[in-house]
Amino acid sequence: MLIRRKLFSAAGPAGLVLLAGCSLPGGSSAVTGTDPFDNPNGLRAGLAPVTAETERAARELIDGLATKGRGTKTGYDRDEFGYAWMDKADGVPLARNGCDTRNDMLRRDGHDLRYRSGSTCVVVSMKLPDPYTGTTIDWTKQKAAEVQIDHVVPLSYSWQMGSSRWSRSKRQQLANDPLNLLPVQGRANSAKGDSGPATWLPPSRDIRCAYAVRFAQVARKYALPVTPADKKAMLRQCGG
Repeated sequence: MLIRRKLFSAAGPAGLVLLAGCSLPGGSSAVTGTDPFDNPNGLRAGLAPVTAETERAARELIDGLATKGRGTKTGYDRDEFGYAWMDKADGVPLARNGCDTRNDMLRRDGHDLRYRSGSTCVVVSMKLPDPYTGTTIDWTKQKAAEVQIDHVVPLSYSWQMGSSRWSRSKRQQLANDPLNLLPVQGRANSAKGDSGPATWLPPSRDIRCAYAVRFAQVARKYALPVTPADKKAMLRQCGG
């Protein structure tokens, strides 16, 4: 798969190629986030606040979700969703493009990208507009944990809500679907854990309705229920 990119400089330090940004299929702008209603397949960058005009649509989307209590975590293991950041999860965008899912997401959302010498996949530094904190992170691979890829609907959460009964291939799709993935500040992602929206929301209040919409988009796509408390919290973030 070709990655369209603008060459900023022929070469950076230590032979790294410095790029001004990148676009993936779907018209991604790597510098700013995208309203979730304009990003139904997750191929565009980041997460921008929902506008006042779309809050009603947000409430309708969330209100249509099924609910049930959270089930047992017995049997959950990350490996049940395939090895981390596999490039061979069929049925999702960007699969089998020769670049692992983590780097696909860094390329989608980052700008001022530097790649490892000789690679058009492995990102070694970038600037990341973090939707969860509203800050821009100057990231390098030497401090990899400063940026983590969040599963908007956590895999453990999905397990407790029904994915334990799915086929392995469907679980691999959820784990690698760009719609369910956001590069964010590592500390914020660690604080979230496997929480639903009733117990964790992004620190940036401006993004909370958009986060609820993205959570609902993923839940609807995979026919996952949410807990009643989570549904109530999501509606509240969007004026409900």
